[in-house]
Amino acid sequence: MMSNVWELLALSSSLLLVVLGQGGKYSREANEAATGGSPKRQEAGDWEFRVVKLNQIWEKAQRLHLSAVKLAELHSDLKIQEKDELSWKKLKAEGLDEDGEKEAKLRRNLNVIMTKYGMNGKKDSQLVDTNYIKDGTEIDVLDDPRLEKLWSKAKASGKFSDQELDKLWREFKHHKEKIHEYNILLETVSRTEEIHKNMINPSEEDQFKEEILHGKHTELKDKMRSINQGLDRLRKISHQGYDTASEFEEPRVIDLWDMAKSANFTEKELESFREELKHFEAKIEKHHHYQKQLEISHQKLKHVEGTGDKEHLSRNKEKYVMLEEKTKELGYKVKKHLQDLSSRISRGLQHNEL
Repeated sequence: MMSNVWELLALSSSLLLVVLGQGGKYSREANEAATGGSPKRQEAGDWEFRVVKLNQIWEKAQRLHLSAVKLAELHSDLKIQEKDELSWKKLKAEGLDEDGEKEAKLRRNLNVIMTKYGMNGKKDSQLVDTNYIKDGTEIDVLDDPRLEKLWSKAKASGKFSDQELDKLWREFKHHKEKIHEYNILLETVSRTEEIHKNMINPSEEDQFKEEILHGKHTELKDKMRSINQGLDRLRKISHQGYDTASEFEEPRVIDLWDMAKSANFTEKELESFREELKHFEAKIEKHHHYQKQLEISHQKLKHVEGTGDKEHLSRNKEKYVMLEEKTKELGYKVKKHLQDLSSRISRGLQHNEL
């Protein structure tokens, strides 16, 4: 009965219908089919992922006009999804997801990924990936009057150097991404609850576990708390400038630290978490470095392809492939670390509410 309910949540996109049409069918036969692969992968006898639907998404993404960095970022997201789906498969086999809560979370996460990279069949759903630019046109991608007003004030204040403005712009972009992901999750929850309300057969309603909706509301609550804290921070920085004694610079690390201070951690645990965040920030900076190098290498490769110099082209391809693999690897490690840290904070915050 649960699978029938969740099937109604499939997105309208033709690709996603194919993807989600798998609907929890992580059978041995389905996954072993991945050894066949696309024409490109058949030659190597190897697919990127061990879950069929993730390979379908990856293949489609490679046909889209995504930047080299964005494609590497998608690969890291799909690797995290693969890890979570294979873990769920083991739980399912042991009968540990009877209410379907973990399966539902996997669907939500996949929905976020598809929307994030403009693969959900909706126009303009992909987040614009921009750097700070000085001609003023960057404000067009914030899509929020509050953020636009704060950004304009910060730029005109004279309190920020060019380097600090670049740092602040990353924080604004990060905040926009949080709002975007919150809205995707909210839409999924709203659609689920509408199905719940419209059930005609009372026995179906009895079998539909309230814990699933409660779990999603907890996730929404965590995201909204982070959004509110982030907006307060942006207001403060935009008016006062950066505190020279600020511990962290990376937006995701700042978010984690602000939320950790509100969680139910002892002083010793909080200090330990602070040290771990320092290591996490260093890992993010390394990832950023490789992302920049990958983008430079990609631009150079496109230039060399037009020259017809085969030897030069071969050397540039080798460097590009090396940078691409390293960027994917670091991207996965960053996302996995972020997932682990966020889970720890979420448990601490929930303990506060008990």
